[in-house]
Amino acid sequence: MRGMASAPPIVGFDLDMTLIDSRPGIHATYTALAAETGVFIDADLAITRLGPPLEQELAHWFPAGRITEVADRYRALYPEHGIAATPAMPGAAEAIAAVREAGGRALVVTAKYGPNAKLHLDHLGLTPDVLVGDLWAEAKAIALREHGAGIYVGDHLGDIRGAVAANALSVTVPTGPYGAEELREAGADVVLPDGLPGFPAWLAGHLAAGA
Repeated sequence: MRGMASAPPIVGFDLDMTLIDSRPGIHATYTALAAETGVFIDADLAITRLGPPLEQELAHWFPAGRITEVADRYRALYPEHGIAATPAMPGAAEAIAAVREAGGRALVVTAKYGPNAKLHLDHLGLTPDVLVGDLWAEAKAIALREHGAGIYVGDHLGDIRGAVAANALSVTVPTGPYGAEELREAGADVVLPDGLPGFPAWLAGHLAAGA
């Protein structure tokens, strides 16, 4: 059965808009990139559609032949502009701690460039057991399967697809671009309406039900 409770639990978490509110940092980085390149980027719009790989967003603003070059420059600018401005989501540290307290392991599996994802985690004192970057949607299943995750927590429809592809339980939080009803309609197994603060109690109940 997909997502069957087991002991100890192995839980994957998305990063942007799940564990961290990356909108301020991404906005600042796009603003810096626009100033440097002279190309208009609507940073206010860009931060409403976080989740997919960077290159998909850049394709709205730059010709195809420049995407690789501009993505590299964005990632180089990001540590200066994106890290300090980005807070943790409420309940992020407690969610990771809940997995550990249950004897399990916490993974972060994200589409974000891995080195920049690590800078976020280090800056905020979030300490998963494993970090895997540069994976989006169904590709996230590669890391989830490799590490035996039975649960994947995310905010995006792509996160639901990744969980399903990994035969993991899809647990979602409506802190990103989709509301609770949209997440349910997209096939999420669980929606935590109040976000990550509800995760420790949900996990305890899930593990008790599967014991």
